[in-house]
Amino acid sequence: MGSKHILLIAELFILFIITPILLSLDIHPIFKILPVLLGLIYCITITIKQSIVSAKEMYAINLKRSWKPITLQFITFVIVSIILMYYLNYENLFIVLRKNWIMWITITLFYSIFSVYPQEFLYRTFFFKRYSVLFKNTTVLIIFNAAIFSLAHLAFNNLLVSTLTFIGGILFAFTYHKSKSLLLTSIEHALYGSWLFTLGMGEMLAFPMPS
Repeated sequence: MGSKHILLIAELFILFIITPILLSLDIHPIFKILPVLLGLIYCITITIKQSIVSAKEMYAINLKRSWKPITLQFITFVIVSIILMYYLNYENLFIVLRKNWIMWITITLFYSIFSVYPQEFLYRTFFFKRYSVLFKNTTVLIIFNAAIFSLAHLAFNNLLVSTLTFIGGILFAFTYHKSKSLLLTSIEHALYGSWLFTLGMGEMLAFPMPS
């Protein structure tokens, strides 16, 4: 293993493992905010300096090989989640739509644009282009990517959130691997996150909820 690979491993460890763990600790906010800001500045600098992604790749979309599995998986998830929510937490089923549909539209749009897209850039485009060289096996790459995506939600301190984000991470990583499309992967991610909010599980994911 060359020195370049060792440096990449160290970089990956600091950005995607140490930083999320710091966010989950009960420490002064400055020790959480500062590493995140420095990490974002570093990733943006590397992206620009090394031309990790072109402007075209930021909005290009490839539906040819991916739209069918994405659609079928999402429909299955919607049906299963409605059934579970109906029996386990009926009083909150579609609570946002029922009580404040303007909040639903506003938060869904804000989440999709300002939360999902940056997450997918960092965890899919940046990660795959920067660290794929460290993985000889695509399956291991996808599972590891899903694991660190789940770790990014450690601060929620919720086993269900960790499980859902791991499963989601596998779906999103697989979609990105097949399509190489940041926009398509972001749309898929936004569908799942927005659906959970719509269904009535937004509180679990720190979405504002109607009183």
